[in-house]
Amino acid sequence: MANKGQIGVTTENIFPVIKQFLYSDHEIFLRELVANAVDATQKMKALAASGDCKDEIGDLKVRIELDEKAKTLKVIDNGIGMTEEEVDKYINQIAFSSAGEFLEKYKDQIGNIIGHFGLGFYSAFMVSKKVTIDTLSWKEGAKAVLWSCDGSPAYEMEDSSKSDRGTVITLYLDDDSDEFASQSRIGELLNKYCKFMPVPVVFGKEQEWKDGKYVDTDKDKVINSVEPLWAKAPSELKEEDYLAFYRTLYPMNEEPLFYIHLNVDYPFNLTGILYFPKLKDRVAVERNKISLYCNQMFVTDHVDNIVPDFMTLLHGVIDSPDIPLNVSRSYLQSDANVKKISGYITKKVADRLEDIFKNQRKDLEAKWDNLKLFIEYGMLSDEKFCDRALKFALLKNTDGKYFSFDEYKAAVEGTQTDKDKKLVYLYATDVEGQYAFIEAAKNKGYDVLLMDCELDSHYVNLLERKLTDSRFARVDSDAVENLIPKEEKVKLEMKEDERYDLENLFKAVLPAGKDYYVTGDNLGEDAAPILITQSEFMRRYREMSALGGGMNFYGEMPESYNITVNMQHPLVAKVWDAKKSEVAPQGELPAEAPSDASDEEKNHAREAREAVRKAHRSEVEAFAEKNEILHQIVDLALLANGMLKGKALSDFISRSQKVVTDAYLK
Repeated sequence: MANKGQIGVTTENIFPVIKQFLYSDHEIFLRELVANAVDATQKMKALAASGDCKDEIGDLKVRIELDEKAKTLKVIDNGIGMTEEEVDKYINQIAFSSAGEFLEKYKDQIGNIIGHFGLGFYSAFMVSKKVTIDTLSWKEGAKAVLWSCDGSPAYEMEDSSKSDRGTVITLYLDDDSDEFASQSRIGELLNKYCKFMPVPVVFGKEQEWKDGKYVDTDKDKVINSVEPLWAKAPSELKEEDYLAFYRTLYPMNEEPLFYIHLNVDYPFNLTGILYFPKLKDRVAVERNKISLYCNQMFVTDHVDNIVPDFMTLLHGVIDSPDIPLNVSRSYLQSDANVKKISGYITKKVADRLEDIFKNQRKDLEAKWDNLKLFIEYGMLSDEKFCDRALKFALLKNTDGKYFSFDEYKAAVEGTQTDKDKKLVYLYATDVEGQYAFIEAAKNKGYDVLLMDCELDSHYVNLLERKLTDSRFARVDSDAVENLIPKEEKVKLEMKEDERYDLENLFKAVLPAGKDYYVTGDNLGEDAAPILITQSEFMRRYREMSALGGGMNFYGEMPESYNITVNMQHPLVAKVWDAKKSEVAPQGELPAEAPSDASDEEKNHAREAREAVRKAHRSEVEAFAEKNEILHQIVDLALLANGMLKGKALSDFISRSQKVVTDAYLK
């Protein structure tokens, strides 16, 4: 006789919430049902190991059977099954899970019980119009029970004819859940969520090629590996095992640079394998490639709450029963254990990198270009990792040589210490584009680092804080004589009106839309006539702003350039002398209005002074416009900095052709 009743809940009207909103993705139902079946199977193993069950337990498996036409899906196990009383307690009374009680009793025999909340079974109703449970307990004298429910709190429970131990859960799929009545879709979900579960999961049959097509064989198709690599002892494994496992996880990826095997059982349980992928193609950096498992059951590939942000650049697997999850197992909860685990993983990564630095230095150097983005990101975002990384991070110079920080300091401090006793680290970001500046520095006996990572503008700021009495200067940020000043430099003496003319002379032929700071200097007859540089401070902070460094006001400012005019260069001297002979000196400015004058008088005096300046400036600009040497030397400087474009570039080419023709044919 059927027993009918209402499902009891531990919170008011929870059943519709479970049915519709408990899980973020409806596909999770399959993971939950297979996880419950695995739990029941693991419990059966524990009973046998403890001696409580004397019967032969047989070949323990979980089977998935799909009838596409009938739209039914079955999850079958030969685990411990349930009695009528257990069905009533653990199914009819939602949120009373049997896992907690069982773990307490058999904690010495089992460590792989997944379920903790008793809600996973009800995820079946997200995709089903009806669900049945046909179960027979392992206990002697138990009777089989058939439970059914149509998705409302009403259920029926009656005797069953089932004769073998275990449980069969049958889902009658909803019309709007047709996607789960597909062999390929179920196979996809099993591969995603269940491919490492600790009990064989069978779905269909192995196939072979016969008579021009694939046909089923008699052999069950086991979709999972019950003992994944991370569950094995590192001493049992070789490098080829780790690489083969990586290819299993990421079949389309290049081989990783290095790997780390995590294995700790105190003060928390954590196993896993993390891989350092190649990051040279930084546009295609992939995150969320670390999968979180709980006792070999897939939970999520979003582990940003477990590992520091920079660690999300790694690939691999983490498995821990001690990371607390909410009832849907889809989101991590905030917990002190999570912080401990995060700290442990960071330490293990730092340990591994330091070990490679000490024992595999050549290998580290060979792979550094693919690794440095990860290291720099870690140093910028994690203080403890940064302090450790200063011991193993490398610096690479423009000749392709590698140094530790201590090695580099010892190599250059004799030549690159300035008058203020600061060690100056010169660096370039583009060997080709900054070739002339690099060569000028080398000719002075300096070494130049190559810092071409996107994060380097932030990174050099960090290093200036971490390395005492040190500063970084990009090799094209000033004249080579000024990059590492050894003594106080005597400034070029120019009168105020001369400085004013020099500024207006060169601004007249420079591209519009940017800020220019024009100064004269004595750089020597053999140095370039004009040097265009950007302030190290402003350029660096603009780059940091572009990367989202919280300094957006720098990014909004117009680009500014320092224009250093080499007054000792013969061509500059020729232009300057011509200007003096062709442009009359600025006349004496009208007097300023006295302090007690009216506003109208002050404005009138100011306008009169500005009129004189404007008239003179117009004469200087007119001279600049027609002076071909001035245009040519400015355009050469712009060209050297990649700033000559469009019509200006076309004009420069035409003018250059004329200069060459005049020089060689006349």
